[in-house]
This record gives sequence, structure tokens and C-alpha cells, in this order.
Amino acid sequence: MKAETRGIIRLKCSVKNYDWGKIGKESGVARLYGENSGEETQDDTPYAEFWMGTHDSGPSYTVSMGHKENGVLRNGNGGLKKENDDNHSNHYGLVSLKDWIEQNPSVLGDKVLEKWGLNLPFLFKVLSVAKALSIQAHPDRDLAAALHEQQPDVYKDGNHKPEMALALTDFGALCGFISLEELKDVVKNVPEIVEVVGGARTAQVLHIDQEEAKEVLRSIFMELMSASKVMISEVISKMITRLNAKHEVRELTDKEKLVLQLEKQYPADVGIIAAFLFNYVKLNPGEALYIAANEPHAYVYGECIECMATSDNVVRAGLTPKYRDVQTLCSMLTYKQGLPEILPGVALNSYTVKYLPPSDEFEVDRCILPQGTSAIFPAVPGPSIFVVLVGEGTMCTLSSKELVGQGDVLFTPANTEITVATTLGMNLYRAGVNSRCFEE
Repeated sequence: MKAETRGIIRLKCSVKNYDWGKIGKESGVARLYGENSGEETQDDTPYAEFWMGTHDSGPSYTVSMGHKENGVLRNGNGGLKKENDDNHSNHYGLVSLKDWIEQNPSVLGDKVLEKWGLNLPFLFKVLSVAKALSIQAHPDRDLAAALHEQQPDVYKDGNHKPEMALALTDFGALCGFISLEELKDVVKNVPEIVEVVGGARTAQVLHIDQEEAKEVLRSIFMELMSASKVMISEVISKMITRLNAKHEVRELTDKEKLVLQLEKQYPADVGIIAAFLFNYVKLNPGEALYIAANEPHAYVYGECIECMATSDNVVRAGLTPKYRDVQTLCSMLTYKQGLPEILPGVALNSYTVKYLPPSDEFEVDRCILPQGTSAIFPAVPGPSIFVVLVGEGTMCTLSSKELVGQGDVLFTPANTEITVATTLGMNLYRAGVNSRCFEE
């Protein structure tokens, strides 16, 4: 099978129903998946992540244009609906994007093929977060390869996973360790941490400089995360009582309010106390947060676009019912302190903003088109994936024109100029290889 290398390929994408996702119609992911697949979503089911890409844990599938194939019809919004087909488990017999790219390698472009081979280097997602995700970090390349070899059932591939979250709504996250000055305040004002890790260790914090801070922080964090479940349960009970009493006499801080919220979501979990050691970051819509390998984080609430290197490697240690690998997490972290960088994006034109993280594998464009407007995405030497979140319009290449609407996901090959236009308004996002990779 040979591709029309300048065409637009529609994709049927995968959904993840993790228990932290928003429920039913409250979830933007549910709405996207319903439109994309043509399937009814369930009112009592969490819809957490919508995956667009080639990773085996959540593959996308190519959809033939303009006709029925294997009992599947494309609906008016570009999604799919079944026609007398009970074989849902094979995704309607469609060809996976991964296999299609292997059959048509030219769609990646020469530079991407040379650098990453036949792999699409980025994974694109939409997340709907109702309650906190696990305290986690993603391994660098060397650690990812080692973990995958040792525990392939837990660590799904050998690739690193730098990632970027671009807020669609107000969005909260714990990310990176607090500064030394804030750590001193925590030692003074959170007696439960002192009780767990010991007064001698926490007293060090008050008398060290920045050069010594990393090792002391590492020691405190490892001791806290390794504490017994019995001890953690006891001190959390004390902490909740203390914070509720404080609330009677003063307004609680944002971090204290978050801790009370986390305790309701994950009772007696060590991550509740650990939250005091992390920066609490709040993003406005249109702001992005980049998370490098070996940096701790946990998304807390809201909806976002997420883009990352093609990987599903997560090392967890708190706020989760899933497998925890405390020793690996504590040993892999950089223990860098201070607020993470918030990326505001760079305007490309009146409607499009580009977000360029310090990672070769990916970048994201955000395009908000008002009624009766259009925008051009210039041809680039690598492939792109577009997702339409809101509205409807057209997407054109030199040789094709497609009607697109909410839930449509579209793959465009390298060296393809795309024009999008709308009469009613449309919000869409594009993921591609980082533009720096193509600079001479």
C-alpha cells in the first residue's frame, strides 16, 4: 500500500479510563472520544486520557476517506460508527498508524527518518483530570532502557519521556521541589514532616546554604517516602485535625487546602504529606508547563493538551493505587529546587501560538480561529497530528479538502502545507517534531 504523501489521514484514537479522570459528560476527553469514534460514552465512567499517536499502549488507526471499510462508516463529524460489527476488539480491522507509517516511511520526512527511524517521535494526548494523578517522574533514556529490560510489564518501553502540559482550562499541578527558603518554612510549620523524618534531620535545613540543600532535601524526601504505612496514617490523622483547627482561626494557604483535598482523594497516602515539598503551580488556559526527565510532578485538576516523547514510562511513589517504585523514584530525581518555567508560547500569526519545549521530539501549536477566519500551517520537514477540540471548518492541502469538526484527529505527512478555515469558529491543536531539529 502506497500513501498519498501530501494528503490528510483521519485517525481513530484510543481512550484511557483511569480512575482519576472526569466522569462521563463532564469529561472533555469523553466528548472528544465520542465524536472521534462514534461510540456512546457512559455517564458513570471516568474518561482520563485521549491518545493520538503510535505507542502500543494506546495506538491510533488510519481511516479510509469517503467510503465504508470493514463495516465502518465515517459520520458527519469525521468520527466512526459501526454497522453490524461485533468485533470491536480489533478496532474494526483498521490499519494502525504505526503500521501505516512503516509501509509509507516517506511521510515522516528524511530528517525524522534519519534521527528516529520509523518511529513517530511524539505522543499527543488530551487529559481530563478530576482528582490528582500519582506523584511520579519519568526516566531519562539510560534509566528507561534499564527499567524496561528489568520489568517490561511495568515499564512499557525503553524510551525517555519528557513532556509538556498546555492548559485548556484552569489547571493545577505539583511540579519540582520548593526552594530552600520555602523548605525552611515547611520545617517550621509542618510538624508532621518533622515527626516522620526526625528532628535532627529537619533541623539541618535551618542551618544550611544552597550548596548543601540538595543532599539534605534528598535525605528528607527518601526518609518520608520510605516511612511505614502505620506511621504515615497516624501523622496524617494528626495533620488533618491540626489543619481543620487552623481553619477555624485563619484562612488556609492554597497548599494547605490542596492537602485537605488530597486526603479526601487518597486517605492515609504518603503523597498527602509529600505535597508540602513540591511547588504548587496553577496554569491559566494557554500557559504550558514543561517537565524534564527525572523531575517529580503530579497533575491535580483541570484539562490540558499533553505532548511528550513516545513513551509510557512512569515511576510512581504516592497518590495512587498502582504499583509504587519508591526506591527507583527517590534515586532518579535531580532534586533541583525552585519554580518550574511556565511557557507562554510565541505568536506565529493572529490566531496561532507555538510552544517550543527544550526537547527535540515535539512542539505544539494552538490555533483559535474566530468566525470567518483562516490560518496557514506552513510545510515543515516532519509529520504533524491535528486535533479539533471545538467548532468546525475545513482543512486543505494542495490536493485535498476535508470537512473537520470536534473530535477529528488528522495526520499530515512531512512537507505538507495546511490551510484551515472556519465560518463558525474552531479551536485546534497541532503536534509536530520540534522546529529546532530542522534548522541548518
